[in-house]
Amino acid sequence: MITEDEKKFIVYWKVHRDLENKTFKQWLVGLPLGLLFGLPIIINFFSGWYKRANMELNAKLSNHDFNPMVLIVAFILIVSFVAVFSKRHKWDMHEQRYRELLSKQEKEVKELSSESN
Repeated sequence: MITEDEKKFIVYWKVHRDLENKTFKQWLVGLPLGLLFGLPIIINFFSGWYKRANMELNAKLSNHDFNPMVLIVAFILIVSFVAVFSKRHKWDMHEQRYRELLSKQEKEVKELSSESN
């Protein structure tokens, strides 16, 4: 038997499923989680806790071998991937629940109609 919460979810998801499937919206909503992954990487990179890596960075900076755009692009890619992936996964989980509940609802309707005949 479908509970009241499950019925509310079916109605909610029927209305919002297309809106939440847009990649740009998923990116915007998932951005805080992406930054939660990306910022510690940047902090770790510039903290200087690993002395050998810090020496390599300073050597590359003095030789002009270090390109900061690589770090910036990597940061943006990591943040974007985590943001979109996390929201896409959440959308998939909601979609799966929605389809399972619809299937369960159809079974109940069929059982009720077969009992009344």
